[in-house]
Amino acid sequence: MSAPDLEPSAPHGEHARPPARGDRWAAFKASPYLPAVVLLFIIAASAGLFAGSYTYAMANPTPRNIPAAVVGRLDTPRDKVFLDRLEGALDTSLVLNEYATGAQARTALEEQKVFAILRSENGGVGMDIASASGASVAQLLAESTLKVGAAAHVPVKVTDVKPLQRGDPRGLALFYISLAAVIVGFVGAIQLSVHAKGLEPLERIGFTVAYALLGGFSIAAVVDWLLGSVDLPFVQSWFILTFTMFTTGMVFTMFNTLIGRWAMLPTWGLMVMLGNPSSGGAVSWPLLPSVLGFIGRWLPPGASVNAQHAAVYYQGHQRVFPYLVLAGWALVSCTVFWVWRHRHPGGRDRMPQHAATAT
Repeated sequence: MSAPDLEPSAPHGEHARPPARGDRWAAFKASPYLPAVVLLFIIAASAGLFAGSYTYAMANPTPRNIPAAVVGRLDTPRDKVFLDRLEGALDTSLVLNEYATGAQARTALEEQKVFAILRSENGGVGMDIASASGASVAQLLAESTLKVGAAAHVPVKVTDVKPLQRGDPRGLALFYISLAAVIVGFVGAIQLSVHAKGLEPLERIGFTVAYALLGGFSIAAVVDWLLGSVDLPFVQSWFILTFTMFTTGMVFTMFNTLIGRWAMLPTWGLMVMLGNPSSGGAVSWPLLPSVLGFIGRWLPPGASVNAQHAAVYYQGHQRVFPYLVLAGWALVSCTVFWVWRHRHPGGRDRMPQHAATAT
């Protein structure tokens, strides 16, 4: 028998040579460790930004300009002293708008153009506030007015002409139901992208509409019928919640189409870290930093809170603007998704062959 052929032996010590640096980096990039490390730092940064955004907006609410109505004229020396001291106590300027009659001023309050009504009354000052326009602003105005009146020896009478509902004494229920619609809306889209990846574009939009309808109904039914916390105009509140959930779901779908698996980052940043603190739900817009107060009106969370708030407390004086904001975001998101649908990671035509057909 002939001896078997032998492979040339490796040079001495070559088997112990460590992999080259380029090979180690290539192996690390191909491993699950790279996205895990990236996520580690992203999650840590997001935690700080999340806490910072809410703390910046809510921890120390500070009034900026507060619009108020004046019936008649507050031009006596005592009235002027009172107003100067009130602005000093608020550390802001009252934007005073004069109205000829109390009815005109009340209409401005109902239309949320002003947050209070001031007038001369029985040798003193009367102030009408509306907690429904913003509990934090109303509380600040009432407390400051009473303190200034006592210090200036001016009789003051404060009346809440638009109180909050009994089950929502702090005015936070509408913020929380809007927050639920915002978060569950895009979490639902995330779950569709994970567990129903094979959905075609029209099917994905259809299922987003479906879970938004059911989710909106569920939120409204629990808050109104089960808990009785807020007496909602049910059909309209249901519609607003559904519109909110669909919009935020499609926002995630849009980002998922554009940037793939990292879509959660801009969605969370836009809707939660920026949108919710600036929505005016927990802290009224006049008490927010001016930039946040402006931005919040143009984002889905602020539009949802604004629409819900008007539907519950200002039935005769609702505005179309928040609905246009939601519609704008939904339209842009659906359009981007549809135009670039070939880039979306879902769809049956992109499923592995062995999973799409049975042999």
